[in-house]
Amino acid sequence: MPTKTATAPKPSARERLLAAADELFYSEGVQSVGIDRIVQKAGVAKASLYNLFGSKEELIQAYLDARHANTREQVERALTRFRTPRERLLGVFDAQGQLFTEPDFNGCAHMTASAEAQPGSPVKCAADRYRQWVRAMFTDLAREAGVADAEGLARQLHLLYDGAGVSARMDRDPSAATTARAAAAALFDAAARD
Repeated sequence: MPTKTATAPKPSARERLLAAADELFYSEGVQSVGIDRIVQKAGVAKASLYNLFGSKEELIQAYLDARHANTREQVERALTRFRTPRERLLGVFDAQGQLFTEPDFNGCAHMTASAEAQPGSPVKCAADRYRQWVRAMFTDLAREAGVADAEGLARQLHLLYDGAGVSARMDRDPSAATTARAAAAALFDAAARD
């Protein structure tokens, strides 16, 4: 009697659309990729996209939200390796460096998508939520480390984080995270003395 092999369930139309959007939007940009290419790659009807997301802009927002959740998960997982608040704060740059070494790294999806977004649009709101999370993460880590001006240090570290991302993308240099980490350590040590 032949044994039945378990097959993985086929991803839902939503999952396939998000996977196609992630691949195409991240590699080519949100404005240059049309809906027809996404539905073709996902293997779904155009009506499915509109029923599930309502518009291309809402699909872009969902794509950015999924990228945000993935980045957050990777950073949080990486930070579990560190013991002290200082190490955790600097560990954010180690986690960022891991992202830079991914074969398909193409810069910050939120930055790229928001460059063409209208103020107040779902795309701009998704990018703003991501940036707020990055700033809040640095602020919380600075507070845990006992820095008096945690918000001021967080602002400086956020600039380093953004700059490292741009440098890694533009220069194709994943070591930008290491350089940013060294600068962050100097900023942290100076802030901790104040």
